[in-house]
Amino acid sequence: MEVLSGPADRLTVRLSGRLDATSLGPTWSALTQRVERDRPAELAVELEAVDYCDGAGASLLVALRQAQERRSARFELNGADARIAGLFDLFYRATAAAAESPPARAPGFVERLGHGTRTSASDVLALIAFSGEITLAFGRAVRRPGRIRWQDVLRTAEAAGSDALPIVSMLGLMIGVIMAFQSLAQLRWFGADLYVANLVGLALLRELGPLLTAVVLAGRTGSAFAAEIGTMRVNEEVDALTTMGLDPVSFLIVPRLIAAVCVTPLLTVFMSLSGMIGAMLVMMSFGYPPITFINRVIEVATPSDLLSGLFKAFVFGVLVSSIGCLRGLQTGGGPAAVGAAATSAVVSGIILIMVADFVFSIMFFALGV
Repeated sequence: MEVLSGPADRLTVRLSGRLDATSLGPTWSALTQRVERDRPAELAVELEAVDYCDGAGASLLVALRQAQERRSARFELNGADARIAGLFDLFYRATAAAAESPPARAPGFVERLGHGTRTSASDVLALIAFSGEITLAFGRAVRRPGRIRWQDVLRTAEAAGSDALPIVSMLGLMIGVIMAFQSLAQLRWFGADLYVANLVGLALLRELGPLLTAVVLAGRTGSAFAAEIGTMRVNEEVDALTTMGLDPVSFLIVPRLIAAVCVTPLLTVFMSLSGMIGAMLVMMSFGYPPITFINRVIEVATPSDLLSGLFKAFVFGVLVSSIGCLRGLQTGGGPAAVGAAATSAVVSGIILIMVADFVFSIMFFALGV
């Protein structure tokens, strides 16, 4: 950079060499400081000796022109070839358009409510359409069982079932202990502490067993399904399957859905048994023998209680695995989209579980089950 002498209110700067991102740092700092200090009425920039100019050089020239315009001063660009002049004009127009555009208005309450309603309606419609696709895929699988990828079914069942058994058993044991202690503290006031077995047994078989198992399934398996299929979506593997004439629903989702539906009732049984063991340990600590607890549970629990809980677990398994696969297929581009899909699968799965459990509670009460 060379600063030429001139009138007191005019500053002429001659630039030479390369105006690129690697060599422009010192020049940018020195030139902008000089302009801010002298505040010339006229600033002329000579570019005859410039060999190369990229976006960084054009940004410097635009910054100098804007600094002059803010003070209502003149700016001249001399000696620029056609390429540099075109690049300068392009950057200047883009910067001016960005400065003139009004700031984004924050959406109001009604707008946010409408957007949320539309998004929820779209999700419901997508889930309904996806349910139809799954139903058709299952129909084809029933007609031709040999086309099901049974190795994937077994692999998914191991990951979603046997690998989840320790956490399900531990959670059930803790829930049984907590329920027994909390209910025992109240029932002892009425001399009815023996009925802790009734309360815990029925609650685990009918409600807490399938509900907590489904929540664990949503956190582990639903998010895993969304992340796996979402990664395949980002890597365009799902598109490759479609190009090869393979149905992604039959190829990817049906094996996962079969595995999840099969292991969820089994995990529910282990969850309920672990909870009863935890409650029985609490009762034993208060002097009740194990056979007393077992007899009370056998007396109060009926096969319909067990079957209703297993039916809930079956439906919960369908919902959680389906929404996990759907969120995976809806994944956008980039690694952040995969994380968002996994998060959405967990949240949507838990919401669907609660809604379905609410419907089951009303339905079973109306039917007297």
